[in-house]
Amino acid sequence: MRHAIAVFAAMAIFAVAPLRAQTPAPENLAAARQLIEVMKATDRFKALLPVITQTMKPVIVQNRPDVEKRFDALMPLFAEAANTRVNEVTDKVAAIYARIFSVEELRQITDFYNGPVGQKLIASQQAIATETLALGQEFGRELAADIQTRAQEELNKNGKAN
Repeated sequence: MRHAIAVFAAMAIFAVAPLRAQTPAPENLAAARQLIEVMKATDRFKALLPVITQTMKPVIVQNRPDVEKRFDALMPLFAEAANTRVNEVTDKVAAIYARIFSVEELRQITDFYNGPVGQKLIASQQAIATETLALGQEFGRELAADIQTRAQEELNKNGKAN
């Protein structure tokens, strides 16, 4: 029994070991950072910051003019803290790319994004994301309605619906 437990424990340790994040080589990391810069990923993260703070504002302010005034005065502080966090997440994204792609692959992807089609893709990302989000929301509403209708029909067949 002890032997089986030891074997199981060893298997669990070796199975989890590959899940630990490996530190990418400096050359990979540099190539990944260059790719992220060309993709303008940091700019997209930074574009979200005002949306996030404005979404939080009603929750924090709760129709209290004095709190709203103080919240607005703190916006530069929030922006500074958020920019620091954006740099942190950008570094983490770079590390992911650096672990997944070789230096040569990162350079090839960067070359693509530097080209006309890559630049068009970058310029179109917001429109694509907006339309895709709307499509996903519509799909979700339609699917939920279909499931609700189908469930009602099936339950009615069995006489179990109200």
